Amino acid sequence: MSRMTETITPDLQAYIVAHNRPGPDDVLLGLAAETEAAMGDLAEMQIAPEQGAFMTLLTKLVAPRFAVEVGTFTGYSALCIARGLPAGGRLLCCDVSEEYADIAQRYWERAGVLGSVELRVAPAIDTLRGLPADEVVDLAFLDADKDGYVDYWEEIVGRMRPGGVVLVDNVFAGGRVLEPGTDHRTGKAIQRFNDHAAADARVELAMVPIGDGLTVARRV
Repeated sequence: MSRMTETITPDLQAYIVAHNRPGPDDVLLGLAAETEAAMGDLAEMQIAPEQGAFMTLLTKLVAPRFAVEVGTFTGYSALCIARGLPAGGRLLCCDVSEEYADIAQRYWERAGVLGSVELRVAPAIDTLRGLPADEVVDLAFLDADKDGYVDYWEEIVGRMRPGGVVLVDNVFAGGRVLEPGTDHRTGKAIQRFNDHAAADARVELAMVPIGDGLTVARRV
């Protein structure tokens, strides 16, 4: 058997975060703290800090002119993407909560990225289907309702330029992807999505053990 990925303990995660450069600054730390205080258990929907650092770095490597995020919550992941955009790059965020949007926009303004981010509070599938036919997506991040993942994927991959990148969060579904016949709604939805993405000849992809699992797919 090939060597397995190291188990990420809390101490190892802290070590990883401490060795990211740059690490979370006061804006990201403040956003994470306010999200935890305001949202309680829902705060677990926020991505981990090491994932945020990875996404900023990847955004800089892709240098997207147009990026899309489906599922913004309180704005941590969007802030990480926005900080990696090139000059003139823009990020379209899709969410359905005004409450979350209020928090997100305050921190985007504090970070100086508000001008490069557009937030549309509406069902994401409607926003995606309403994009101009000639709109080309360079980078996308999916982190919304899992039942909608396949539909979001189809709308985005169909608009993606060759070499563009799609990131998909929670592809482990808390380990439920390993439960055949699970009746857990999220587990079933993620199993369906993972099989769909793996069979899509338009992309090459790798599933990365960061957070609750992150699929990184490149449009060929």
